[in-house]
Amino acid sequence: MAAADDTPTPSDRSSWPPRAVPISTAAERVGTTPRMLRYREGLGLLPRTQEQPTGRGHRHRRFTEEDLRTIATGLALEREFDIPPTALAFALRVLAEPETLARVRSHGERLGRLAAAPTRALDFEKEKAMRLLHGRRP
Repeated sequence: MAAADDTPTPSDRSSWPPRAVPISTAAERVGTTPRMLRYREGLGLLPRTQEQPTGRGHRHRRFTEEDLRTIATGLALEREFDIPPTALAFALRVLAEPETLARVRSHGERLGRLAAAPTRALDFEKEKAMRLLHGRRP
């Protein structure tokens, strides 16, 4: 009988602590290929690894259950919105980089796909003050 808090019982100890799996097993479990996982890693779509290099400086990437859940979520987003991995990677970049967000927003406004960002009251007051400072005096 398993404990109510999902703590492994003595019979479950063979799977405790959780083991990380190699890339081939990870790919199979999320329904893709090792090559695609490496591609997605290059795009920044895989969780960062905390593992140190092994052997002669080579790092054999291993995936935890949490990593697999995160990868599966990304794959589900791509399927749901019918987008390639590069589009998801760019969307994350836009969200993470304010300058990129501003440039993409500006382009969307020029195209007419996005409404201009609403002017905030403080922006209006700042513009008014700047006009008064730079205005000509009689």
